[in-house]
Formats: sequence, C-alpha cells, structure tokens
Amino acid sequence: MSQPVSDYGLKGVVRDLVSYKSGIVGLAILSLLLVLSIFALIAIPYNEAIRLWRGQESMWIENPRTAAPEWIEVFLGKRLPRTVVLDSRVKQPSSSKASLDIIGADMKKILITYKLKFDYDELPSEFNLLFYSNYTTSSPYLRLLWKKPNGEEIELLRYSLRSPDDRLYISTNNDILTKLLEFYTTKYPVNVSDRVTVLKLLFGKVTPESLSGGDFEVEKGEYVLSLEVTVFSKNDDLDAKLIVYGTVYGIAGTDHLRRPLEIPLLWGTPIALAFGLTASLVTTFLQMLIAVMSGWYGGLVDSVIQRITELYMVIPFLPFLIMISIFYRLDIWVLLMVVIVLSIFGGGIKGTRALVMQLKEYPYIEAARAYGASDFRIILFYIIPKILPPVVPGLISAVPGYVFLEAGLAFLGLGDPFLPTWGKVINEAYSNGALYRGLYYWVLEPAAMLMLTAFAFAFLGFALDKIVNPRLREL
Repeated sequence: MSQPVSDYGLKGVVRDLVSYKSGIVGLAILSLLLVLSIFALIAIPYNEAIRLWRGQESMWIENPRTAAPEWIEVFLGKRLPRTVVLDSRVKQPSSSKASLDIIGADMKKILITYKLKFDYDELPSEFNLLFYSNYTTSSPYLRLLWKKPNGEEIELLRYSLRSPDDRLYISTNNDILTKLLEFYTTKYPVNVSDRVTVLKLLFGKVTPESLSGGDFEVEKGEYVLSLEVTVFSKNDDLDAKLIVYGTVYGIAGTDHLRRPLEIPLLWGTPIALAFGLTASLVTTFLQMLIAVMSGWYGGLVDSVIQRITELYMVIPFLPFLIMISIFYRLDIWVLLMVVIVLSIFGGGIKGTRALVMQLKEYPYIEAARAYGASDFRIILFYIIPKILPPVVPGLISAVPGYVFLEAGLAFLGLGDPFLPTWGKVINEAYSNGALYRGLYYWVLEPAAMLMLTAFAFAFLGFALDKIVNPRLREL
C-alpha cells in the first residue's frame, strides 16, 4: 500500500493525481478554466464588464443582432457575411464625400458615396444608415441611389431627416421595398412572392423565378450606395455611417441586444469557480467541524446536532432557496451566504461523525488523553488530519453541484440581476426563443462551459477517490 494522503505534501498529491488519466484530464481542464478566469479579470475589469453588459443597445449598434460565431462557417461550408461599417467622417478608400455650393442660393449639395464589395454566400442580416447632421432651419433632403454589380441603378428613397441623429433602417423600410418592387415588376411582370424582402432585392440576383418563388441567389461584386443631400444653408452639414450587418460575429456570436457573448462566457468562468469553490470549501469545512464536535463530545451535543441535521435533511433545499431569491432578489455573494447557511447541516455530517466515533477509540487517542492533551489539541492534531483524506474528494466533487445551482437560479431569473453569468445567458436565450429560431450556439456555448466545469471537478474527485481508497485504484 502507498503512503497515506495525510502524509503527503502538495507535490505528492499532484504526483499521484497525474498518475491517473482522470487526474490529468481534470487538471488540464481546471488549468484552462483558471487561465480564462485570469484573462477575464485582466482584460475586462469588473466595473467594465458590468457597464458593457448592462449598457444600452446603442453601445453595440455596429454589431449584428443574434449573429452566430464566425467558426460556424467551418461546419456549413459557406463564406458567411461579416459586418461592414463605412463612415463618411472617416477617410476610407471605400467612402467619399464632396460638397458643392448652389449658385444664387444659400444652399449646397453634398454627395456621399459608399463602395461595398460583397463576395459572401449569404445575404446580410440588416442594412442601416446612421445620420450625423447639424442644420439651422430646414432639415436636409436626401436622395438614395443603389447601383448593383450588374449595372442596374435604382432610386431607393427620397427622404427628409426627422432629427439631427436620425436613423434609416433600410432593410425594413416599406417605402424602399415598394420602390424596388416597382422597378423589378416593370422589368418582370410576375406575381411577387410574400417572401421577397428588401435585402433579397438589394443583394440578390433578381429573375422572374426568384420574384415569384422568393428564393434568391446572392449577386457577388461591388455595390455602390450614393446619397445626394440638399442642405438649405451653407453652414449646414451632414455625415452618414453605413452599416451592412453580417450573420456571424467574433468567437462567440451576439445576443438579441447585439452584445458579444464572449463577455458572459469569459466572466462566467471566475464567477462560477468562485461560487462553486467557496460554497464547497466553506460548507465542507463547517460540516467537518460540526461532525467532529458531534462525534467527539457525544451526549447532549451529539443529540442536538443530529436532530438539527435530520431537520435540515427534511427541509426541501431548492424550493426554500427559490422562495428566498424571489422575495429578496439577492446579489450573488448574499446568495452564496444563503446557500452556505442552508447547506451547513448536510448529510456529510453523519458520515464524518461515524469516522470520528471510530477514531476516538484508537489507542493513540487514548494515549493522548492519558498524557493530558486537551480536547482542542486532540481534535486539531490527531483527528482532523485523519479524516481529511476521505473528505477532500467529496469537497472537490461537490463544486459542480454549486456551480449548477447558481446557473439554475440564474436560468429561472432568480440570480444576480447585474452579473453576466452562464445561467443568465441561457435564460435570455430561452426567453428569446433561441432553439425555436435555430440559434443553437446561444444555448450550447454556456452549456458547454458548465459541462466543462463539471467534468474538471468530477475527474479530479474521481482521481482523489482512487488515491485515498486503494480498492478503487486502476490495475
């Protein structure tokens, strides 16, 4: 038989852990989670993470809505659209701005041109124009022209700004849809399908078959959007930002509010580890102390502790916790304290108490008593070191349970209302019909992080169990 775990140093424990495949896998996954946690804390400080996650949608206006992660195209075998942003205030090869005074009037013309090279296999998800203007009396008057790679030039809209920071949502504008349909039904007099949209007419190859069927092939090449702007004072000015939204974004995608999902995926890691480890460590340590007191002192102390433990085991833990969360809307650290309080007198007390009852009858304990050792010294130096080895695997294995508990409460809308966590991401995905709409990444990514955390501690707990229990060791 090998050396008892209680005699090991940290190096000895690690050496034994890596001698098992489950220990190697558990340590590797846990190391990855720790690296992600450190990276999250450094790259996105706490206050910044809260600001980004709780910010208004306007903060993420340049991000596509509910976009899948970019790596998804590896499985689809297609080149999926990325978001393109062209701003007349910024010098770019793909955008230009010129102005011309109108002779004999206090007016001028502004011409803004955007050149967009589109070579993707799918249509974009949205198409918007954001305006930045300053005017004194009358609002600027715009004429939008769209030129396709095949040479077709279409007037999309004539439009007066409603405010200096007006926005034009081209892809959902009914007036633009009407203009496009008038243009194409003049060329192809067919019954137009209800499935025809602005984006299909702007970026698709328009044929009689596509108009009647509603299915369009993407027309690749260079598109040109021209804005002919009339301002009614030479001191007035207008700029515009063109945003053609893609269908994929970044490493994790975006949610319904255009927020990058890497924020909660990264920040959920230190939150989950901190919550799970703290709850497991504190609960296990307190249960061990209570069990030692119960087994060592016996009598009335033992009887009271056992009755309280049995009462706690009868109380329905999760419904009670849910009730508290509903009434008080706890933040995550208060929630952690409530979980610890509700878990102190758990079933682990009875198992540890049984070990203490056996140990206190051992000869070396009797010898310590005979030499006049105090109860405190016997408990601290003779009993606790002997019961730690079987307790540690249970401590490690309990971590995933607390991680899933926090995620489950967040999924039910009862977690911390401010922190970006894995459970909150799943809750918002469910609330917005992610699975129904085919946005599987929105659910699978946080679920995969939860499973990865569970596997890490499950493998470590299994390996530690083999170390302290020789009957479980691999041959």
